[in-house]
Amino acid sequence: MMKAEEIMTKEVVTITGSATVAEAVNLMKDKGLRALIVERRHDNDPYGMVTESDIIYKVAAYGADPKKIRIYEIMTKPCITVNPELGVEYVARLFANTGIRRAPVIKDTLLGIVSITDILKKSDFVEQPRRIYLEDAIEAARDDARAICEAKGPTSRECAAAWDVVEELQAEAASRRAK
Repeated sequence: MMKAEEIMTKEVVTITGSATVAEAVNLMKDKGLRALIVERRHDNDPYGMVTESDIIYKVAAYGADPKKIRIYEIMTKPCITVNPELGVEYVARLFANTGIRRAPVIKDTLLGIVSITDILKKSDFVEQPRRIYLEDAIEAARDDARAICEAKGPTSRECAAAWDVVEELQAEAASRRAK
């Protein structure tokens, strides 16, 4: 499975929260970007993000003066971040579940940014699709059931309940395959 660090864009453009929206727009135009990472003020401060949607929906739509509005007034902070070791399929699921299109890749420090474009252009999901989540959950449930049955005994109620969880997950997987 490819990882976020393998497909991320390493050249990240950042901006300070105190910069104006006009400065951000100019930077985005110059670099051909749709989002900027907002720099942290100190080591314990989370990263933020400002996107073209933030600028359009929160500034342009209201006729606000972009030279007077600061990034910290419209940015998302903290923003959703991605661990560099996260599999691409999980990144895609994160994006799908949260409705985001990009996220900074962080492990102690900012390493890059991953976007839906990176997933489409750089990952191998077309060549090597992987079914995830339910299969992973089934495998984890099997491991749990085996451990519970070993500890509590194969005829215990806990053992039976653990295998019931496995069967329910398998039924759900079969139902999804049928669709």
